[in-house]
Amino acid sequence: MKLTKKSHACVRLEEEGRTLVIDPGGFSEPDAALGADGLLVTHEHPDHFDEGRLRAALEANPAAELWTLRSVADQLSAAFPGRVHTVGHGDTFTAAGFEVRVHGELHAVIHPDIPRITNVGFLVDDGAVFHPGDALTVPDQPVETLLLPVHAPWNKISEVIDYVREVKPGRAIDVHDSLLTDLARPVYDRQIGELGGAAHLRLTPGDTTDVRPGR
Repeated sequence: MKLTKKSHACVRLEEEGRTLVIDPGGFSEPDAALGADGLLVTHEHPDHFDEGRLRAALEANPAAELWTLRSVADQLSAAFPGRVHTVGHGDTFTAAGFEVRVHGELHAVIHPDIPRITNVGFLVDDGAVFHPGDALTVPDQPVETLLLPVHAPWNKISEVIDYVREVKPGRAIDVHDSLLTDLARPVYDRQIGELGGAAHLRLTPGDTTDVRPGR
């Protein structure tokens, strides 16, 4: 399986001619979702969910389908009947030939005065890749490649490091990084790499890496 990092929280997974795109939001490239056979969206915040990008991808490929939580699905299901699927914690399904299991229910706390919304994470191909969305959800099985939300209004680096320690992935790859300046990146690289207890990798948008099967 090949993983391509797109801007911010978006990644593309490709295997045997099939393409799965996760979280092509407003901070990712305008064409980030195009060419997808399957689409996954973790929650409704605009840096993860961009309705225009999803509509363009679903219109470009009449066989493409979307799996997401209800708050997103309700905005698209009428326009694409039978192709938009609502999922929640514990659900399993096959998207574009990738086996997916849903973990998690709520977005991380931004501030106690801000109501929490729903958020789901997606575990792909028996732990080969886990994208938690905007939460520090720990799956109940081993993870080979953890997509690590490295910088957000709702986290701090000690929480990020402890999350890597708790998941114990084979490696962690940064996502949710558009708000992190180039000046800060070496600091995050060093601290996560030295303290997280797992291999740590930062990809620039467009970079690819091979993903091993789940452990």
